[in-house]
Amino acid sequence: MAASSLANRLFLSATAWLVVILAITGVVLSSVYKDATERAFDRRLNLYLRTLIAEVATPDEPPDRQFQSLGEPLFELPLSGWYWQITRTDTEKPEVRSSRSLWDKKLPKLEEQGAELTAAGIRLAYVDGPEGQNLRMVERPVDLGADGKYLVSVAGDDTEIFDETRSFDYYLGGTFTALGIVLLLTTVFQVRFGLAPLKRISESIADIRSGRAERLEGEFPVEIAPLARETNALIDANREIVERARTHVGNLAHAIKTPLSVIVNEAGSHPADPFASKVMEQADVMRDQVAHHLERARIAARVSVVATVTEVAPAIEALRRTMEKIHRDRGIVVEAKADPSAKFRGERQDLEEMVGNLVDNACKWATSRVLIEVLVETPHQTGTGPRLRIIVDDDGRGLSEAERAQVSRRGQRLDESKPGSGLGLSIVTDLAALYGGSLSLGGAPTGGLRAELVLPGL
Repeated sequence: MAASSLANRLFLSATAWLVVILAITGVVLSSVYKDATERAFDRRLNLYLRTLIAEVATPDEPPDRQFQSLGEPLFELPLSGWYWQITRTDTEKPEVRSSRSLWDKKLPKLEEQGAELTAAGIRLAYVDGPEGQNLRMVERPVDLGADGKYLVSVAGDDTEIFDETRSFDYYLGGTFTALGIVLLLTTVFQVRFGLAPLKRISESIADIRSGRAERLEGEFPVEIAPLARETNALIDANREIVERARTHVGNLAHAIKTPLSVIVNEAGSHPADPFASKVMEQADVMRDQVAHHLERARIAARVSVVATVTEVAPAIEALRRTMEKIHRDRGIVVEAKADPSAKFRGERQDLEEMVGNLVDNACKWATSRVLIEVLVETPHQTGTGPRLRIIVDDDGRGLSEAERAQVSRRGQRLDESKPGSGLGLSIVTDLAALYGGSLSLGGAPTGGLRAELVLPGL
């Protein structure tokens, strides 16, 4: 998709928001789960802490029965990461009792590390334990009055917290990745589905330009329906303007031709008068020029309207038969080879006028034979349609480069003995240019002149 594509912009914006939302949601969920895991871990530590405090508060129990009811085997395993420690703080030399797992090590005091007492009267913090272990530790000062003051501490390996959190993050990441892929695919579908009416409008306009349709037809969503209505209104307005232009061109032609005919007739009534001869000569030039420019205006008006499509092979065959009949007295043979699939993106009248001028010119100069060939060329660049190449060869004397340049100029003729005004090739060149085509002259394999007409195809 192109960078300026509306679908591209919608997809990229949706993708950006999707990534941001999933990332923020993932971070929030990970943080919430970590807090929940940490609270569960703390509740476990507090359970052991209250059990120890209860043991401390019953000093009448035999020493060998104290602190055996915690129910956690890890407190018996050396350096297991789970430890408890009871320190009597009201004696000159603190008395310390600890779990077997602590071995000969000691737990740090959270008070010395700046941990504040909570509303529940405990301190919680992460500390460094024996052998560089990372511990989550809870401690609580206990005042038993005459029975002494104690600091009870319980610590657990915080690897459990981080392992649980990391495992959750892995699952969360995988789930969100799958969810993101599904949402992206859904976004692609939504963008394509949502923009499908615009694509349909684009295809319909292409059909109108190519002549396969005249208006935008079908039902469109309410957001796009005004665009379709306005486009149809624009097409109708364009047709009306063209029709008015054609009418004005026809009226102008009649308005100019009538005075010219009067001038020619009046001058023709005095054949011996040099002035009358000069008037007739210039009137003929004026008539040719008026005919040329009126024809050009008529063609431009027709080309400006929405294009139609013309089957080329039938038009060429009709021209072949017509030209053979016109030049039957000279025995000119006109052959035609046209690709049956060739289509001209324009009106048949214009195609017949362009090719007819070329074939008529070839028949005038040919010795015995004229060949018409129609080829369809596939586009070499994306975004361009096929091109028609119409080649007209004759077996006449041909033209040099200088003569070809002269005959291509408007109104220039090489031989005044041949009938015609000399405007035929000029009209063909102008009409081909209006359709985005071109006309070129060269040498034919048969020895005469080759005229190559390139036009837009379909």
